[in-house]
Amino acid sequence: MIARTMRAAGGLLTLLRTGLIVGLAVAALIYPIAAVTGVGAKKSAEALAISPDELRQTLPAQTTHVYAADGTTLLAQFYEEYRTYTGLSTMSVNVQQAIVAAEDARFWEHHGVDFKGVARAFVANQKAGVVSQGASTITMQYVRNVLRDSARTPAEVNEATEQTGARKLREMKLAIELEKHMSKNEILERYLNVAYFGHRAYGILAAAEIYFSKKPADLTVSEAAMLAGLVQAPSAYDPAGTDSRAAKTRRDYVIDRMVDLKYLSPADAATAHAAPVALQLSEPPNDCLATRAGWGFFCAYLRSWWSAQPAFGASPNERIDKLRRGGYSVVTSLDPRTQDIAQQQILKREQTRSPYALGQVAIEPGTGRIRAMAVNRVYSLDRASNGPHSDPRQRKRLRGNYPNTVNPLLGGGDMAGYQAGSTFKMFTMLAALEQGLPLSTAINSPKTFQSKYKTGRSSPAHCGNDFWCPSNASDSMTGRQTMWSGFGKSVNTFFVQLEQRVGADSAVRMAERLGLRWRTGIDQLQASPAKAKGWGAFTLGVADTTPLEMAGAFATVVADGMHCDPIPVTSITDVEGKPAVDDKGVEVAKPRCAQVLSPDVARGAVDAARCVTGYRAATGDCGGWSTAPQVYPTVRRPVAGKSGTTDDNRSAWFVGMTPDLTIAGFIADPDNPLHRVGSGNTGKPRETVAETLRDALAGTPVRDFTPPSPAIAGKPDKPAKSRTGTTRDTKPTQRPTAH
Repeated sequence: MIARTMRAAGGLLTLLRTGLIVGLAVAALIYPIAAVTGVGAKKSAEALAISPDELRQTLPAQTTHVYAADGTTLLAQFYEEYRTYTGLSTMSVNVQQAIVAAEDARFWEHHGVDFKGVARAFVANQKAGVVSQGASTITMQYVRNVLRDSARTPAEVNEATEQTGARKLREMKLAIELEKHMSKNEILERYLNVAYFGHRAYGILAAAEIYFSKKPADLTVSEAAMLAGLVQAPSAYDPAGTDSRAAKTRRDYVIDRMVDLKYLSPADAATAHAAPVALQLSEPPNDCLATRAGWGFFCAYLRSWWSAQPAFGASPNERIDKLRRGGYSVVTSLDPRTQDIAQQQILKREQTRSPYALGQVAIEPGTGRIRAMAVNRVYSLDRASNGPHSDPRQRKRLRGNYPNTVNPLLGGGDMAGYQAGSTFKMFTMLAALEQGLPLSTAINSPKTFQSKYKTGRSSPAHCGNDFWCPSNASDSMTGRQTMWSGFGKSVNTFFVQLEQRVGADSAVRMAERLGLRWRTGIDQLQASPAKAKGWGAFTLGVADTTPLEMAGAFATVVADGMHCDPIPVTSITDVEGKPAVDDKGVEVAKPRCAQVLSPDVARGAVDAARCVTGYRAATGDCGGWSTAPQVYPTVRRPVAGKSGTTDDNRSAWFVGMTPDLTIAGFIADPDNPLHRVGSGNTGKPRETVAETLRDALAGTPVRDFTPPSPAIAGKPDKPAKSRTGTTRDTKPTQRPTAH
């Protein structure tokens, strides 16, 4: 039987001296290899084939640490096995000596396999009638862990760890080979980083942190001995269990073994024995549910963004696996100060138990880096205490998604978003400027206008011959308007006529160039080449979008037409400290920007958007009043933007932009788009964005906008002045707002 097993191991006899053959024979008696002979043993051994070089190169799964933009504030951790690799030089000598005493007293003497230990285990097991002692050295245990960690399927994991003679013999052979290529210190370091200590602690750094809230360098003799004693049976010797006596007994045994090996004097051992089992337990946070209050939605966007990056794998699952096992150090774009300000301004106006979601996203123009994502929700899976659903049809079977939810309310997920009202007039204006129509383009804008676009008879804006006839919000908008005054006052009939001149499809394609994507079936249909030319209501914001997209789009405008994809990171480095790169060698964390507008066109749009906030245009007349004149006095620095509301005040928006920061804010009911926010809530996005810009930019240098050229501005044309004060903008209904 033994001879057959030796042949199955293939070539092991040539590697070992005659004295070692006896040891292998003993090992054969210890493990039930009688049933694993011939072809079966050979296949099992081949299935675990791995070279010593691969053993050296294979690193264990490590925790990815995610930091805020300051590089020090921990935002989140991602892991399957909570582990951070640490060098032997950063570990207390107590740790090194305790693990050798507990697991492999002859570690420094043998060459991978301790045949004296094998013989001793054989005798003990024969007396006990069962396997009461093992004979695995630290090197063999390390080999087993690497084989397990490099396995690609559950079957391979089982083959790497099953108690069979073939697996044991292969393990011995690899241990002997490994010690020819790695020093004892290297093996010990690797082992201390793969060993499992219980309580989700993989590796000595995690164990020291979880059990004692310490670094490995600071562990005392008694603490190191307790951790070393856990490796054999973490559950049986758990010091955090209801009865710590087994843990103390095991700890004291390790201390005595340290005395036997001359690592400790009897006096030092007595002191260590007398030390109480004093734990300082900590629970390592994992994934986005354990993030700081208010930061979970940004964390979730980061995870979603990561899953879409080909540099981390061929599929979303493979990429997330890399996030949880790759040991990356990720510095995000989230600015803690801006995030906290944004969250405070939100909660100042809308509490978490409101069915209305009030949220905002802040993006840095010119880089696309996301500086804040705030909303009046708690990032949590627990819906047990959530409020009633705001849709009466769903109320009996579903709770509402407030205050707790993990839905991507701010963008970056699979939610369609919300209609953004007149903020979409920006895309029509850009298309017009690009086609050569200057800001001074004057159009007579009546209270109601019969457009060339068709609409269904069921639409309230239907008029003769099935045409769409949008109206302005008030009589004060009637008269001759330019892009300055039409944008500042948000005159519907001006922008529908402007859209007719440039083509509705041009406005749609412009929005796409600035980062908008269509997520609902009806939006995708309307935006298609076959339908876009007739999508007249597009300019009034009937399509769904997200705050993330709108912040990115307006940031493009204020960045002189440079569009940058929203990005949540500033740097990503791997376990070796090297930047993560894609298959072309480009750093994954590098901003992804492209010039999608001429700078002059973008500057023209900003000049008109200054009219909205009360900052006044540099090159034209805003017409005396605007929809958000309170913004500039609040921000107290150059600021432009656009407000937007939808039919019956079902949602309201404001997007504010400065040269340094762009913020898109909204209020709506994500559970029920038909649930009106009411006129009393429509000003909240404007107020929130304005005060967040003011506070977030406080203390930073004031920068102004660059005016457009005379070619973009055109000749001045006095628009009609209003007879009343500030009004809000609105849009007619083209289709139901609930999709």
